[in-house]
Amino acid sequence: MTDRRVVAPAAERNKEPILEVLRRWLPARGTVLEIASGTGQHVAHFAKALPSLSWQPTEMDLDRHESIIAWIDAEQLSNVRPPLALDVGHHPWPVERADAVICFNMIHIAPWQATLDLMAGSGRLLGKDGVLFLYGPYRRFGADTAPSNTAFDADLRARDPAWGVRDMEAVIEVAAKNGFVFAEAVPMPANNFSVVFKKT
Repeated sequence: MTDRRVVAPAAERNKEPILEVLRRWLPARGTVLEIASGTGQHVAHFAKALPSLSWQPTEMDLDRHESIIAWIDAEQLSNVRPPLALDVGHHPWPVERADAVICFNMIHIAPWQATLDLMAGSGRLLGKDGVLFLYGPYRRFGADTAPSNTAFDADLRARDPAWGVRDMEAVIEVAAKNGFVFAEAVPMPANNFSVVFKKT
């Protein structure tokens, strides 16, 4: 039988460091909505480690749903729902409620409008004390945090001028406009950050 799981090396490297931060911020119980689930490696790893939570993966690229389902099946996870197609710019989102929203490595490979839509949608979906958790590369106070991020930003913008490493302060500002308080920015491996917000 063919293994339909897609393996992204970066996801394998960062899933455990991300999990360490998630353990501190996610509620003990409830529903976690993952935006842009990609291969499904992350949601499978986190759902296995945090079985008291219910997980809803989403991915607008329907071709990736097969891999997400394969990861869920391979790990025999009963606390992960089938993936949904979700485009942050299309409202209403196909999810009625969640206690946390997580989104990894999306906002730098999408137009800035996607960040605005992510914040607006999460602000509508989450109730008081809901958690919004982002992960990826960021600029801080108008400057790159490492030479590798400078090169990465140039590569992204060469592929699409609307893409690029975002300024964390700009993301925090947009979050605040949608009812979120900036809680923590945790330096992560490979010059990335976990950025956590709580809904007021």
